[in-house]
Amino acid sequence: MIRLRILLAVLLLVPAAVPALAIDPPYQRQMERLAEIMGSLYFLQPLCTSASEDWRAQMGELINLDEPDEDRRQRLAGAFNVGYTAYARFHRACTPSAREALTRLLSEAERTARDIHTRFAE
Repeated sequence: MIRLRILLAVLLLVPAAVPALAIDPPYQRQMERLAEIMGSLYFLQPLCTSASEDWRAQMGELINLDEPDEDRRQRLAGAFNVGYTAYARFHRACTPSAREALTRLLSEAERTARDIHTRFAE
């Protein structure tokens, strides 16, 4: 009987000891993909063009506008870094494949941003 009471007491305390996990917004996966694309653009664009778009600053603004909790903020920053690193590993100069990747990434970024805005903006 004492074991049963102890077990019940422990079971009642366990949910209180586990912090509540935040629920991601429905656009989180798209935001992470957009962050990854922006990281890739941050590396590729200066390599291939003289455009002065600061993708890192824009990513910072996007994160601030979204007002994510710390976990989501870290995941978005991590996705940005993954995108940057993915292209930094293989491209040292602007090649035809780098230019093609830049074109495709810009197009995907535009579509993704438009989709997020259309579906989820207030």
